Amino acid sequence: MRLNDKMDPTELKQRVRKIIRLLKRAYPDAKCSLNHSNAFELLIATILSAQCTDARVNIVTQDLFRKYRKPEDYLKVSPKELQQDIRTTGFFRNKTKSIQGTAKVLTEQYGGEVPATIDELLELPGVARKTANVVLGNAFGIRAGVVVDTHVTRLSRRLGLTVQKQAEKIEKDLIAIVPRKEWVIFPHLLIAHGRAICKARNPLCAECVVEKLCPSSYLKTGVVPGS
Repeated sequence: MRLNDKMDPTELKQRVRKIIRLLKRAYPDAKCSLNHSNAFELLIATILSAQCTDARVNIVTQDLFRKYRKPEDYLKVSPKELQQDIRTTGFFRNKTKSIQGTAKVLTEQYGGEVPATIDELLELPGVARKTANVVLGNAFGIRAGVVVDTHVTRLSRRLGLTVQKQAEKIEKDLIAIVPRKEWVIFPHLLIAHGRAICKARNPLCAECVVEKLCPSSYLKTGVVPGS
């Protein structure tokens, strides 16, 4: 089923509110799945989560956060040592460069503290909008935008909330229809639903609590929805 790119904004806003209500009932404990105890740990965990599962990141950070407690700690070791510490998250060379670059900026410009504005976060090495939104929303409670990852991309398109494919364009569409008070929890709800029901290859449409609100459901179309 091809979604119409001229969707009525009023209808979308009403439908997204219904979707949020249903998903909140289905996933009352939905939250950020990256383990962290402060903004800096969440920043590092989110950098590590690129092209890696949150479950794997949480395994790695169990030891990592005991070894490195503040930005300066990441600057005291060689890149090779840090690469070894985070190797199993993949792309460990680039991630090491981003982490040590971010640690340097935080130490030199922010007294070792994580800044709490989108513009300042986006100046940090390896930090794009997704990471900045994760940190602001979950560590500081600041609603600066909507986190868009692979689950949010897939479900937003299947639910007819966007026809875009690029994360920044999807975020723009979601910001326009998702109530601002829900910007932080909304992606967590979609991620929880994406993992449990609306899977990439075999979505369990018959078990979906928002199936009646989904224009892509194979129960309606007879076609397994694509991503």
